[in-house]
Amino acid sequence: MDWQRIYREKLTTAEAAVRVIKSGDRVVVGHAAGAPQELLKALVAQKDRFHKVEMVHMLCLGDGGYLDEGLEEHFRFNGIFLGSNNRKAVEEGRGDYTPCYFHEFPGLFRKQLPVSVAAIQVTRPDANGFCSFGVSCDYTKPAADRAKIVIAEANDRMPFIGGDNLIHVSKLTHIVETSNPILELPLPKIGETERRLGEYCATLIEDGSTLQLGIGAIPDAVLMFLKDKKDLGIHSEMFSDGLIDLVELGVVNGSRKSIHKGELVSTFLMGSQRLYDFVNHHPKVKLFPVDYVNHPTVIMQNNKMVSINSCIEVDLMGQVGSESIGLRQFSGVGGQVDFVRGASMALEGKSIIAVPSTAAGGKVSRIVPFLATGAAVSTSRNDVDYIVTEFGIAHLKGRTLKQRAQSLINIAHPSFRAGLREEFDRRFAPVQCAVGV
Repeated sequence: MDWQRIYREKLTTAEAAVRVIKSGDRVVVGHAAGAPQELLKALVAQKDRFHKVEMVHMLCLGDGGYLDEGLEEHFRFNGIFLGSNNRKAVEEGRGDYTPCYFHEFPGLFRKQLPVSVAAIQVTRPDANGFCSFGVSCDYTKPAADRAKIVIAEANDRMPFIGGDNLIHVSKLTHIVETSNPILELPLPKIGETERRLGEYCATLIEDGSTLQLGIGAIPDAVLMFLKDKKDLGIHSEMFSDGLIDLVELGVVNGSRKSIHKGELVSTFLMGSQRLYDFVNHHPKVKLFPVDYVNHPTVIMQNNKMVSINSCIEVDLMGQVGSESIGLRQFSGVGGQVDFVRGASMALEGKSIIAVPSTAAGGKVSRIVPFLATGAAVSTSRNDVDYIVTEFGIAHLKGRTLKQRAQSLINIAHPSFRAGLREEFDRRFAPVQCAVGV
């Protein structure tokens, strides 16, 4: 196959490429740092051509101009996870949120959400005509596999990452060459609370464990306290800059992983340019679609699997709310439950929810008698294992409701323990039985 000829024939401009999109089409946009910036700008520039184009994605770094107020007749956002640039659109009724476990998202493309157009970002092709999806395989590759039309930005600054993360140029409908920096996330600020959380979490991680870590100050703080561990592995929804030092120190080497031995397995990446340089053509970094990486039956194959996630609040029964503040949809369930369940099923597995004890500058307790009215239960009380705050560790798996409540009160912020104990006494006070005929 003369892939160079095919590639040249499909080259076009962003303005020309998006002209194939029609009103009413469903456009699945590449995830997070893999979102195609030039294509989205061109789409907004031609807004008057469109009526009710459905824009489907999770996180999308960049300006997200199609989300702007006043464009709702042209574009309708449908989010599977919300972030800072699309949350307002949903709150104001200019967009929608669809609940879905991350590993099940690609399955929606087969039935509920058939893909008209996949708008993606890839690398330039290798010597065999294959482009890498770079930092976002996740649902992006499955969307491209099922789309009627695949419009791709071929960015010469996108890291080339292997695994099941490639697409041949013959499968692309239109190609737009770009040379844009991959959008970065600022490094998180790690304070004393995060350090204490990280230290507690690290005590639960044994040598030879395989880890799933999210993004932000808490996962990076955990990594700070793992330098004395041995033979750790990575099987994670994503990872960021905090992991690099441990790989270079040899602490993370994957030598005792049960599957993908020696490999850093993930489904997408976000971070700084240092991360993107580190993963570019790295022989041990492998990305796979999310319906593989995040599937609990795959996760469970890793012995000593440890998942670490965070949340918004935890009630005294151990119900975890991670995605909404009352009725306000704040983010999404993402892969939290995927990994909680996968780790729970793994031999010697553990799942950890690590969360600061308070929010709003100490004014609000994150350990509460009841989840806020209308809040979604993300991780059920039946699934929860460990809850960690800066005041300690509560192991809830296999514990009674009374034992759970006691353990959670013990790791709540001291300012809120009295109120929580009052609720404990109301809930668990001995029932007074009437005596007599």
